[in-house]
Amino acid sequence: MTTQLSVTTGQHSDKGRKPVNQDFHGLMIPDNHQLRSKGIAVAIADGISSSNVSQIASESAVAGFLSDYYSTPDSWSVKQSAQRVLRASNAWLHAQTRQSQYRYDQDRGYVCTFSVLILKSATAHLFHVGDARIYRMQGNALEQLTTDHRVWLSRDDSCLNRAMGLSQQLDIDYLTVPVWPGDTFVLVTDGVYEHLMARDMASIIQDSGDDLDAAARQLIASALAAGSDDNLSAQIVRIDSVPARKSNEEVIRDAHQLPFAPELVPGQRLDGYRILRPIHASSRSHVYLAVDEASNRQIALKVPAMELQQDPQALAQFSTEHWVAQRLDSPHVVPSFAPERQHSCLYLATEYVPGISLKQWLLDNPGPDLETVRQLAEQIARGLRAFHRLEMVHQDLKPENILIDRQGTVVLIDFGATRIAGLQELREHDEPSWPRGAALFSAPETFLGEPAGWQADQFSLAVIIYQLLTGQLPYGTRIPGLRNRSQLRRLNYQPARLHRDDLPGWVDLALARALHPEPHKRYPALSEFLFDLRQPGHNWQQQHRPPLIERHPVGFWQGLSALLLLALMLSFAYRP
Repeated sequence: MTTQLSVTTGQHSDKGRKPVNQDFHGLMIPDNHQLRSKGIAVAIADGISSSNVSQIASESAVAGFLSDYYSTPDSWSVKQSAQRVLRASNAWLHAQTRQSQYRYDQDRGYVCTFSVLILKSATAHLFHVGDARIYRMQGNALEQLTTDHRVWLSRDDSCLNRAMGLSQQLDIDYLTVPVWPGDTFVLVTDGVYEHLMARDMASIIQDSGDDLDAAARQLIASALAAGSDDNLSAQIVRIDSVPARKSNEEVIRDAHQLPFAPELVPGQRLDGYRILRPIHASSRSHVYLAVDEASNRQIALKVPAMELQQDPQALAQFSTEHWVAQRLDSPHVVPSFAPERQHSCLYLATEYVPGISLKQWLLDNPGPDLETVRQLAEQIARGLRAFHRLEMVHQDLKPENILIDRQGTVVLIDFGATRIAGLQELREHDEPSWPRGAALFSAPETFLGEPAGWQADQFSLAVIIYQLLTGQLPYGTRIPGLRNRSQLRRLNYQPARLHRDDLPGWVDLALARALHPEPHKRYPALSEFLFDLRQPGHNWQQQHRPPLIERHPVGFWQGLSALLLLALMLSFAYRP
């Protein structure tokens, strides 16, 4: 089975009958792990003829994208990575125009069209702004996949209504299509397609066989012969092979070609670590306290339980945890220890956090005051943001996976259930049909087979806060029994004040929103949730605004006296 994406490419650009070529194109085929994690990027840009600097915009847009896209985190999805880079590039181009002599005439500024094709695994991702075109050729048929962002003012006069650098805001067309061996993608600027019919382009490409550079040159020569007076660029990418979408077992095999760790005992040495004692043991893993003999630092060494050798799902979670730990950087997330060290077997080494779990802390501190709970929640949220910035969802947030060290610092552990957008694009199925975390703390949508967004972590955090304050769960044990949306809609939030009457009503309102069964009705940001836990939100203030006599008693009585005086004067004025 082919495990690597491979393509044949051809490209050519010509200034045509113009003095300067304002088109620019580029192609990047990584020769390392990024071929799998980021894919192949093909980009084309077309400057606008009214600008004398748009060739700078075209070159900057293409070169900047091909550099910056491959610098984004591996955990990000293609969509997240590309859109972040494109919006940053657009902002830079727009700023260049605003700071130049063309700030009052954008059509002469740093503006260009931009289209990019990214091939990752067995999927093509298209991002498009302007009127360059991307076609797909299957057999002899050429199909246009992009829409021209051009407004025709008359039969002969038109203008772009969307382009890079045209405004501060950038609206990007995004499309994904599956790819198969033999598919051919064609990227061309308007100097080509306005003078060649789709069937003519397809015929030229077909007649050129495997020499796609020759096909690109012939496309441009034919367009010039047909009367094109614009710059001309063409890129052709033929799919030779695609990797099959990988199952969890294949992802594991690629990530860790390592044997299981032996059963460890105190005093044993493993890759420069000396085992001190067991810390925790379960059916999934064994955790040991060890010391790194090179630095004399204590670490936690986690190995999968031997029972997992025949459990692909559990092994997938363990491998995911190792991958995630190497990429997170937050004082509220346990860091990987010596990630560059060569492993002789399958294990995870992290910094050792001396302390207790939040579950034990709650047993030791029943009924904590509201301010203490707020401080714990804010630290947990900072740890979650480290995941969310990398387009990861923890998915297994529960008191057992939260440690509190001796200084009171909260640290998140156990990343085996983490959903990683960038890796999810490589897997056979979009999502498992069951929640990957603890059932009583998981968001309700995960029980309906829906993908977990970061709002699922918000829900889990709110359940923990509710439990810290009340010792109860907001929906009891009903959530794990959800099987359809009708049952989800019947979920009723039980106010925390029923269990603890010293809580402000507006705290209950904040919890109710974060714990809403529908993810889109929760808070749009964790910061807003934490803000509303500290002071009444706008809705609460509107609904519970005290009467005027309480807010301004002096003004109330002065106003009332004035009204009485006016009424008395009117009564005298109309007395017969």
